[in-house]
Amino acid sequence: MESSSCFSVVCMLHSIVALTCGSMMIFYTNEVYIFSHGREIANKLSGSTAHDQLLIETSDSFSGLLLFSVGILLFMVAFVKEREFQSFFAKGCVVLHISMAIWRTSFERKLDDFGNNWIKQVLGDITLGLSWVFLLLYWWREKYD
Repeated sequence: MESSSCFSVVCMLHSIVALTCGSMMIFYTNEVYIFSHGREIANKLSGSTAHDQLLIETSDSFSGLLLFSVGILLFMVAFVKEREFQSFFAKGCVVLHISMAIWRTSFERKLDDFGNNWIKQVLGDITLGLSWVFLLLYWWREKYD
């Protein structure tokens, strides 16, 4: 498989994940909370007053919109053919996923409401970051073989 097409496939897969998760966050926030954290924690995360609930729902919708926008950006980047940009972008994605895993390990694990769900999220961040690392290793192997 050509290195450019590998980049496109990885970008498309990440784009699908981001678009799906972003859409779910915008339109089905409560259901996602229930599925990922359980009904009891989902009730805690939704807020106790009407004002809190509105703020949390608005925040979650904007976070979902941001994630949806990232999915569109990844879709557009998938069609870039310049090798140096692809390498730079892949390295940036690795740094981003490592940063998210560190953030979750440092801060989210201290929140009692999330329980042990931060572990699954850290594993997800590591998995997504590894997909970019494997792409970089594939390019490196291709370059020096």
